[in-house]
Amino acid sequence: MISRRHILASMALATAFGATLAQAAEQKAFTDAGFAAAQKAGKPIVVAVHASWCPTCKAQVPILSKIEQDPRFKNLVVFRVDFDAQKDVVKQFNVRMQSTLIAFKGATETARSVGDTNADSINALVAKTL
Repeated sequence: MISRRHILASMALATAFGATLAQAAEQKAFTDAGFAAAQKAGKPIVVAVHASWCPTCKAQVPILSKIEQDPRFKNLVVFRVDFDAQKDVVKQFNVRMQSTLIAFKGATETARSVGDTNADSINALVAKTL
């Protein structure tokens, strides 16, 4: 039987979990319109160019996920670009390889890395968006 205490504890957990999600960075598939809107709003932005078959890209995912949960980056928008399917966007950003991360502070590119799987240096790259 479910007691009032269990219901209240569940509600508190759900509220705490919801608050954590509310602080998380926003992650989106790349579109020109979405990117332009984020730039116009002056948001911190990371463009992550990835490929599903790329082991380096897979290694970057948990690092970026952890960064996205950091309250410092609550306004961060991460745009995912599919290296294989979005060749026009890859060319637009002058990207030569998957696993490329590009940091923007509004409309200004502030940093870029290729093939990086070091959590500290990826964190430093993302910090340049603030």
